[in-house]
Amino acid sequence: MKWRRARRSSNVEDRRGARPGGLGGGIGRLGLGGVIAVLAIGLLLGRSPMEMLGLVGQLDGGQQAGAPAAGPGEDDESRRFVEAILGETEDVWAAHFAASGNRYQPPVLVLFTGRVTSACGSATAAVGPFYCPEDRQVYIDLSFFQEMQRSLGGGGDFAEAYVIAHEVGHHVQHLTGATRLVGQARASGRDVAGADGLLVRQELQADCYAGVWAHAAQQRHGWLEPGDIEEALATASAIGDDHLQREAQGTVVPDSFTHGTAAQRTRWFRSGYEHGDPGRCDTFAADRL
Repeated sequence: MKWRRARRSSNVEDRRGARPGGLGGGIGRLGLGGVIAVLAIGLLLGRSPMEMLGLVGQLDGGQQAGAPAAGPGEDDESRRFVEAILGETEDVWAAHFAASGNRYQPPVLVLFTGRVTSACGSATAAVGPFYCPEDRQVYIDLSFFQEMQRSLGGGGDFAEAYVIAHEVGHHVQHLTGATRLVGQARASGRDVAGADGLLVRQELQADCYAGVWAHAAQQRHGWLEPGDIEEALATASAIGDDHLQREAQGTVVPDSFTHGTAAQRTRWFRSGYEHGDPGRCDTFAADRL
């Protein structure tokens, strides 16, 4: 992926520095077998896989220091990559919003190590990248990308770009009001999980938006190389609910789905990439996910 062709965003806030535990500590020491055991417990309790890994990271974080992490100004290549991907999301979504007479307000992307506090609460690296609508910021510990490749079977520069674009997709949902559907349903006591639930529809729309971004970025820069799309699809498949559940407990429980199956995640990303039209990403109204 020839990502250096993109404009680098100035909306990256670098909070990296010395950290306790986190992904390099508790989750790293668990090993794949331990990770799978934690996922199995989470599924039995009805908790999402990433939430359970986050709890383990929090418990371990105060007990043992992890390896030193790159601080601000270090690991510049990784930061430049994030700035380039974020800058491209800004340009692509600014054009889409302008086409409908609106102005795109980009999020801030926060780089952290180990643990971070957002307006949505505290989180560890084990939770993975996330978007907080309360402060309109995306949070990423870059060590997640190494863990993604080591334990979940996804990885590569375009796969990492897909993850960033997916989180920015949640920001687009917040700006367009789609996120409120889930919030209102929760407030009314509705169950938003499950194979056909609002959480799955929300995540699949963000996958589709990531594909829309990839389509426009490729047209603008021609930056994709052989295997890049396959990287993103492999990553989307690796973090599908059915794949994670099968790895964790050997069976699939659709009633506990929160992100969609591997097939669904790849299908919606591919739809966004092939058509490049956000209007075709209305997963909330789709009869078939």
